[in-house]
Parts: sequence; structure tokens; C-alpha cells
Amino acid sequence: MKIRLCVSLLLLVASLLPVSAQQQVSVRDTDIGGGVTGPSGPEAGVWVIAETVDLPTKFAKIVVTDDLGRYLIPDLPRATYRVWVRGFGLVDSPKVEASPGRNLNLTAVAGRSEKDAAQYYPALDEDAFPEPG
Repeated sequence: MKIRLCVSLLLLVASLLPVSAQQQVSVRDTDIGGGVTGPSGPEAGVWVIAETVDLPTKFAKIVVTDDLGRYLIPDLPRATYRVWVRGFGLVDSPKVEASPGRNLNLTAVAGRSEKDAAQYYPALDEDAFPEPG
């Protein structure tokens, strides 16, 4: 009975501990995944972009990080990719070379000003998406 109680308490405490965005993400041979952190910790809801020119045509895939700053770019053709972070209030992070089958943790870069950040992630132009009807 005491052992069961101790195990239950340990599981409860472990579930309350914060999870780092730098934790390993399970990737297959065709995936790139990892975590994104910024000045305040994990970056949720930012884009992670993987791009290559190693294929017959330019190829890019974009995913969005989860609430813990984790991302997974699945099913990539075998090539060398440039991977970076883009998001609201950020400037593009440095582009890092990566190949599928590995974990890659990235660092988001905050814009020095709202004007700087808007150059990378501008506000929505309402005329670009007219109301239907």
C-alpha cells in the first residue's frame, strides 16, 4: 500500500513539472523536429520553415509550434534543408542547415522594435482577403 501511494505521488509531482521546449521530439528518418525557445522560454504558435533547393524544384514546408514550443516537420524528401523560425514580434532567426532524421532545437529572435518585426510578419491586409458575397 505504501509503495502504491509513493508511486502515485511521484507521478502527480512529475505531471506538474514544466516541460522544456528543448526536450527531444520523436522523429523518423523523414522528419525534422525539436523545440523553439525565445527570450521568455518556449515559443508557442510560431512558424518553423524548412526549405531546400536540392530537389528538381524549390521545396518548402511550414509548421507551427505547439503550446510547449515543439514542432515536427514530417515526410521530407531526402535533402539538406535550411530551417528557421518566423513569428509575430520576431525577426527571422538564423537559417540552420539540417537533414531529415534529426532533432533540431531553434532559438527565436525578438525584433528590436515593432517596425522591425513587422517587416517579417506584417499585419493582415484586409484587401487581400475580401469578404465573400
